[in-house]
Amino acid sequence: MQRITVIDRKDMSAEQARVYDAALAAKSVVGGPYYVYIRQPDLFEATQQLRATLGKGLTPRERQIVNLTIARHWNAEYPWAVQARASLAIGISRSVVDAINARQTPELPDPRERICYVVARDMLHDKGLSDAVYRDAEKTLGLEQLIALVATVGSFTMTCLTTATFQIAAPADIPVPLAP
Repeated sequence: MQRITVIDRKDMSAEQARVYDAALAAKSVVGGPYYVYIRQPDLFEATQQLRATLGKGLTPRERQIVNLTIARHWNAEYPWAVQARASLAIGISRSVVDAINARQTPELPDPRERICYVVARDMLHDKGLSDAVYRDAEKTLGLEQLIALVATVGSFTMTCLTTATFQIAAPADIPVPLAP
């Protein structure tokens, strides 16, 4: 059961309505964790800006692999459902989604996608990166994109923890249910 009620647009304060309307106009996401963040309009706006900025650092496929890895790590149902749907929609194979869901290493022939998975997995599991993984990631991605990857892991972890803490319900049309 959701621990927080969704604020209808008509019930928002002037500042909440301003940032909400700006997000809608920009075609940004306003559901999931944003149901929580809207209660602090500055946080809502900052997370929207961070999401837009981080969206430029990795390819859509790389970002989806990272987000799936993070959602699986945190057992976050809402983000998992949304990311599984988005991943399949952009052509990530069901076998990759299923492997991550089963906490197995997916078959990723692209070296950038593979290192994105490894970095996300290791940061979450080991709370950092070994020197070897760091060197491989910097060589494969470049320093600027490695920075974007690390920031994405932190940002999407916040999303997962927010939706889990406030028990934001997953959409009904989950293409790949989160494994127990």
